[in-house]
Amino acid sequence: MRADPASGIVSGIVSGIVSGTVLEVASAALSEAAERAETRLAELPEPGARTEAERATATEIKDEIRLLRTRFMEAYAEDVHDRLTEGGKRELRVGELVEAAAEAFPGLVPTAAQLAAERDRPQAGKEGREIDQGIFLRAILASPRPGRHLIDAMLRPTPRALRLLPEFLRTGVAEMEAVRLVRDDGVARLTLCRDDCLNAEDGRQVDDMETAVDLALLDPGVRVCLVRGGEMSHPRYRGRRVFSAGINLKSLSSGGISLVDFLLRRELGYLHKIMRGVRVRDGAWHSPFVEKPWVAAVDGFAIGGATQLLLVFDHVLAASDAYFSLPAAKEGIVPGVANLRLTRFAGPRLARQVILTGRRVWASEPDARLLADEIVEPAELDAAVERALARLDGAAVLANRRMLNLADESVDAFRTYMAEFALQQAIRLYSEDVIDKVGKFGAKPGSR
Repeated sequence: MRADPASGIVSGIVSGIVSGTVLEVASAALSEAAERAETRLAELPEPGARTEAERATATEIKDEIRLLRTRFMEAYAEDVHDRLTEGGKRELRVGELVEAAAEAFPGLVPTAAQLAAERDRPQAGKEGREIDQGIFLRAILASPRPGRHLIDAMLRPTPRALRLLPEFLRTGVAEMEAVRLVRDDGVARLTLCRDDCLNAEDGRQVDDMETAVDLALLDPGVRVCLVRGGEMSHPRYRGRRVFSAGINLKSLSSGGISLVDFLLRRELGYLHKIMRGVRVRDGAWHSPFVEKPWVAAVDGFAIGGATQLLLVFDHVLAASDAYFSLPAAKEGIVPGVANLRLTRFAGPRLARQVILTGRRVWASEPDARLLADEIVEPAELDAAVERALARLDGAAVLANRRMLNLADESVDAFRTYMAEFALQQAIRLYSEDVIDKVGKFGAKPGSR
């Protein structure tokens, strides 16, 4: 093995961390090691221009410093979280938490400048700094007290939703780029309206969906909520409703899909709010959450993230010519929390077929009954949706859905899953096979 000054520092700091070095000393040592690692990386060409040997060198440098970050967080996750949140007094969303960590603990996670530089590059040209965010967030979420604190913070209404709430309460309408929200006789109707890209998901869609979910939950005039795809202008589906094509692979290829602001915000934010509700009533003797029943109607298809979304709904309808899929094997990433939830809906065998081999389940198949509550002819879907909304508009529905969700998935089970997901998804985003696959998708004319 080659001699390197950083190697001795790595082993020494690991030893110090494991033996219980105080936080300040360990943090300073980590910062010094991270600075040395950055100096060595800067001596190499940009990621997309490196030779095979240079890529191996870069990997070795990153592995060394990532081992340090992992050991540091294993030893000090609670102390770090207490420092960032003032002992739990500050509730920071996931993006705010990593930003605070970059300021308070240099070298632990990428800085805002480093992330900005990465943001302008295609996925193949990035250094993979989001993996370091994954290391940090895995430790935070895996630790019960910090992890639960972060989950609670993510269940708060967003500032954007609170700004829009008075106008929505007055008009019953909120028009956003990716979602149109209308209150209609006690029903919040969320229509996915990215008509040019088959409702493919990106950062804009996640922000609009969380805003719309917050507004629907916060409005006391809403009793039940519906999500459905709108009519498309995409040439292949012009004039037809489509639910969603899942993650926008063009955005992923171009580097526009963020671990924190898209993949983690999506799961910890609006999907979890649909399931648990929005947290607004601290100190209430009954529950701090405002919840509503949720119905989904699938026209055309629910691909990838769209099928993930269905797993948090109380009632799912689908047109008989629709299909469901989780093309994780094709795209190379982890399909959100579907690996935790799909087994209890569909059983272990079908879940593995769908996730590991990319099996597409058509609504006309018997197995589709495990993914949707009702399969109806396309012409009958509108009427079936209205009947489903009426059935869920009942006084006892909220209490029973809460108990069902607690029985199906405890908050701690979700927290533990999300801890490992934070790191594994980050690693997958920068794996060679994923970069190669999404690069091909991005090159196809009209690809989502």
